[in-house]
Amino acid sequence: MKEKLHPDYHEITVQRTDGSTYKTRSTWGKAGDTMKLEIDPLSHPVWNKGSGKMIDSGGRVARFEKKYKSFKI
Repeated sequence: MKEKLHPDYHEITVQRTDGSTYKTRSTWGKAGDTMKLEIDPLSHPVWNKGSGKMIDSGGRVARFEKKYKSFKI
């Protein structure tokens, strides 16, 4: 394998929206950095059957819900 070709693969901490954390390996950031998630399975409506909270920025969520209210999963 060629040297200096592959990115650095190191351990980071991932923080979910509820504050819980876990360690994983990634090429993101530097060793020991913390990645703070804005969307994860705890907050995204696709993963939690629509029970999560979404921040409405300029009525976007309301327009989306009105447009797709008849769509059921």
